[in-house]
This record gives sequence, C-alpha cells and structure tokens, in this order.
Amino acid sequence: MKTWVMAGALALAACAHQPAPKVAATPSAGEVAKLQQVGAAVLFWSQAQRDANFPHMERVFPVHTVRTGRRIRPLPEGTPLPIAAADVDAFIAANNVAGLIVVQDGKVRLERYARGLTREGRWTSFSVAKSFTSTLVGAAIRDGYIKSVDEPVTRYIPDLAGSGYDGVTIAQLLTMTSGVRWNEDYTDPNSDVARMFTRDVPAGQDPTVAYMRTLPRETAPGTKWVYKTGETNLIGVLVRNATKKPLADYLSEKVWKPYGMEAEAVWMIDQTGKEVSGCCLSVSLRDYARMGQLALEGGRGIVPASWFAQATAAKAQTGRPGYGYGYQWWTYPEGRVGAQGIFGQSILVDPARRIVIAMVGAWPRATGADLSAARAGFQAKLIEAAAK
Repeated sequence: MKTWVMAGALALAACAHQPAPKVAATPSAGEVAKLQQVGAAVLFWSQAQRDANFPHMERVFPVHTVRTGRRIRPLPEGTPLPIAAADVDAFIAANNVAGLIVVQDGKVRLERYARGLTREGRWTSFSVAKSFTSTLVGAAIRDGYIKSVDEPVTRYIPDLAGSGYDGVTIAQLLTMTSGVRWNEDYTDPNSDVARMFTRDVPAGQDPTVAYMRTLPRETAPGTKWVYKTGETNLIGVLVRNATKKPLADYLSEKVWKPYGMEAEAVWMIDQTGKEVSGCCLSVSLRDYARMGQLALEGGRGIVPASWFAQATAAKAQTGRPGYGYGYQWWTYPEGRVGAQGIFGQSILVDPARRIVIAMVGAWPRATGADLSAARAGFQAKLIEAAAK
C-alpha cells in the first residue's frame, strides 16, 4: 500500500478529552511524507498499533473540525435490553469491539465501551463516512445548491468533462454505477484506490478529479455496480463545488448543529487541504447512533422529505441475494439498512423495530466473512432481545 489516503480510508478518530485537533489548511511537505509512510503500513499494523492509533489519528493526519452547537439532542435511558451481560462481554472481547450502543424509540437500551474508548471519545469511521457524505448531497438539494440527482456530474465538476464521466448522473455516482472502471483492492499496490493519491497533481487541480478523469469507461452508466471509494471522494468535490463551503463546515451547519450532535468530529484532509469524503471522519459512538436516528426519522429540515427513503432503497444489486446499495447506504434483508467500514465500524438501522445499533472496533483484519457473520449474528440477537 503506497498511498497515504489509504490510511485515512483505514483509520482515524480522536478522544474529546484530548487537546482540540488542529485545523490545517494544507499539509506541509513533511506531513505529506508522513502520511505516505503511515499509509504504506496501516493495513499491517499490529493489534496494539490499531488500538493505539484508531482513537487518535488526528495526531498523524491533518484534519478539519466539525463543530457542534449549543443544543445537544438527548438520548435518554430506556429499559435495559434483556440480554445476558456475559454474552455482551464475550462478543466484545472476541470481536475487538470498542463501543456498542443500541437505541430504540430514541432511548438507549444498551451502551458499552472497551479498549480505552469512553463516552467522551471518538473513533474511526472508515467508510461509514460515505453515508454522511451522501447526506450532504440531500442537504445541498434542499438548500438549492444542487437541483436534482438526475443532473450530470460534469455540471458541478466541469474538469471531468471529456472523461469516462460524461453522461454520468449524480444518482449514478451515489450508487456507484457510473460504469467507469475501478479496482478497490486494498492489498494490491497497483489498484486504483492505492494509486489515486500517489500521482503528482498539476497546480490548482483537485487530486481526486485529476486521477478519476484518467479512468476508462467499462460499461454503460447505470448497468453495473462496483464499489469505488474514489467516487465518494468525487461526491465530496461535487458538494464542495456546489456549496462553495468546506465539507466539515457544511456538515456542521446542516447536521451537527441542527440535529444536536454531542461531540466535535474531525475529518481528514488531503494534500490540498480538502476533506477526503470517502472516509476519514472521527465521531463519538453516541453521534454515530444519532446519525442512524436521523436517517430513521427522515432528516426533516435537513434534507428533502423523501431523501432518506430514496437513499436507503436498494438501487443497485451487489451480487449477494438480499443485499443492495442505495445512495451510499447498504441495504440488508428484513428491510434493514446501514453504513459500514472496515475493521468493524457500522451503523445498522431497523425501521420496522425503530432500532439503531452503532458499533466501532479494531478487528484483527480489515474485512472477513467470519467477522461480518459474527457481527450480523450478534446484531440479530440484539434486535431479538429488543422485541421482547
């Protein structure tokens, strides 16, 4: 792995009791070199390194801060979930979980911390950030900065004109069905996700756009789903171009302050001082749960009335029966939806039972069918307990 942005895709977080994270306009040459060095090793960190770095990545990467407002949305205590504490402890220990919270009907029924995380701390989002970035598109449509998801991407990112993104809509970018060829293999140093930020960028050009415009078209837009972190980075560019605001500021304005998030978040920036929107948010466990609650409630006053119904509908098939992809949200069996990131980060929303489950951790591997199955099984157990 040779790209520093992979470190952002794979790790970051901060603890609220630590000194306020720095706000950097543009990383220095030394910082960029440091990012590249850490990015080369992040997938191969030891468990001790993951535990040490996942809650403190602002010490390694320059960030922008997502500010809170004066009002905090309460998460009152609910009836404790009828599940054996020993079962919860065993799952947490076996799966390197740092934080687990279950909210039903807006009330906390279970909340646990481990691995040094506390209620006041923050933890890496990895690709859970994609669902936050998607929400900013909805906010920009409500605010009139963007007219519709049916508009062409090139209207807001004109530097993509003449590339494989000609004729691609915002909706197709959101659903990762652009038809542009992409390789997301984190273990392949020649993959697109590994090379995206390694190339020299001409002065004044966005590094994501400069790379993405070189990619060829593989299929017609709208016909094939391929997971592409680079396209979520493009969504961030699109929102930034439309609103003329840094993403951290817009997230603060549209979500953190009006919805009443509890703790400041931090968002890693690239070598040009722009947020890496496909990953790289550090958020408190309770605020991850609030994000799930916002989606469950429909985001009234933040996004258009129908936004989350559209965003969490399966608009693309991922090749696994019952599992689909919406506007940067995953869809699951039984009508459940969620956000997920490697190394064990997730937000699960069960609309039928009005449940949100947020979980953060430091899996021993970035991904794994066994790890995902264990999490899904425990989530189902939590939902079953909540129904009693």
